Amino acid sequence: MKKLASLLIVAILGGVLSLGGYKLFLEEESGSSLPVASSAQENNSFIPASYTNRIYGTNADFTEAAENTVHAVVHVKNVAVFNGPRNPFEFYYGNRSEGKAVQGAGSGVIITPDGYIVTNNHVIEGASELEVTLNNNQTYTAEVIGSDKKSDIALLKIDAEELDYIPFGNSNNIKLGEWVLAVGNPFNLKSTVTAGIVSAKARDLNTSDAMPQSFIQTDAAINPGNSGGALVNINGELIGINTAITSRTGSYIGYAFAVPSNNARKIVEDIMEYGDVQQGILGIRGGSINPTAVEDLGLSTTQGVYVASVSPGSGAENAGIEKNDIIKQIDNIRINKFSDLTGYINSKRPDDVVMVTILRDGKEREVKVTLTKYEAYSISPIGLEVANATKQELRKYNTDYGVKINRILRNDLPAEEFVGAIITEINNQKVSDINEVERVIENKRDSDPIVVSFIDKKGEKQRVVWR
Repeated sequence: MKKLASLLIVAILGGVLSLGGYKLFLEEESGSSLPVASSAQENNSFIPASYTNRIYGTNADFTEAAENTVHAVVHVKNVAVFNGPRNPFEFYYGNRSEGKAVQGAGSGVIITPDGYIVTNNHVIEGASELEVTLNNNQTYTAEVIGSDKKSDIALLKIDAEELDYIPFGNSNNIKLGEWVLAVGNPFNLKSTVTAGIVSAKARDLNTSDAMPQSFIQTDAAINPGNSGGALVNINGELIGINTAITSRTGSYIGYAFAVPSNNARKIVEDIMEYGDVQQGILGIRGGSINPTAVEDLGLSTTQGVYVASVSPGSGAENAGIEKNDIIKQIDNIRINKFSDLTGYINSKRPDDVVMVTILRDGKEREVKVTLTKYEAYSISPIGLEVANATKQELRKYNTDYGVKINRILRNDLPAEEFVGAIITEINNQKVSDINEVERVIENKRDSDPIVVSFIDKKGEKQRVVWR
């Protein structure tokens, strides 16, 4: 009996110590990791119903945004139409067949109830006919109202009324980490919705500033067929047009890119009102600040756009912007890199006025800049873009005529050698403006070489033949 009593006492003591250890170590540790409503509730191990602090990542509900947008995203088929016999026997028997073949497919976003649709230029490029299928399986033939290859945006129209559509949101207001939905038709799977966050803003996919771009980066899954589809916020507002992915396999691996809605909207409105894109420019050349520039130029800041030169007669020159200035802000948009600048300016038009904050001699100042019109012509076969030269620029190169090389369109051409040079002749014909350049290029045969005579930045005459 004594032995049994001793065992019972040991068991009871062991239980008490175990419970005490649990209370001391486990409950105290778990209780300290949770927020509480006030200091008077320090011992609470739960979040009271009246707790008002935001708990990030726990309240996202995509159902309403998905339901409100999925019916306004369409399937766009790029169709080739062929007429006449497709084999010699059809000639012999007198049969003349007609047919269609789908060359490619993508997505589009209905932006008005009467059938205007925005998509990517690469989705509709080269099509002889476009078929648009709504979420309810109704199919329409679409008309191309206009497109802009540079921004990869196109505007279509179908003959329909009272359609569901997605309203434009303000892409300048998006924030890193904000939830977004990608709505489209990947791999011909209609009405697909994926979710992710805004991973980066003003992302430039180029390795140089020759053709600066400004994309919204997201980790929402986007695959082939999503091109031209909608990137929406959780309010169901259009904040981007899904355009590209970065992938070694051709399929989604975590990075996707969309044209910001402010840029797409401006392009669409330009096409509807003017028939083409009206692009405003500051009139500066420069680039993003990097560690090399900070060291070589002795800069006092590590972010912004360094002004390497100012175009004569431009809005920037008229406002007093000078070489070596650093652009830090435009209106309420912080400018940390060149794609921040181009992304915002590309949403503006000629004659718009913007407030530019510049850093000069260690002091910030604000100037009002009236944007001027961007007029240029792309000589696509040789990868050069030319613009009209001012009288001051022509005098600098001791010539009375010519057009300036505005930028290169291919990464294999040395920008430092070509950009700023003056082209005086193309195929032995003098050129004084971009209209004359266009006429020469359009009138040449495809098999003919392009011979360019130009004055380089050292003032020396050069001649290059592109075959």
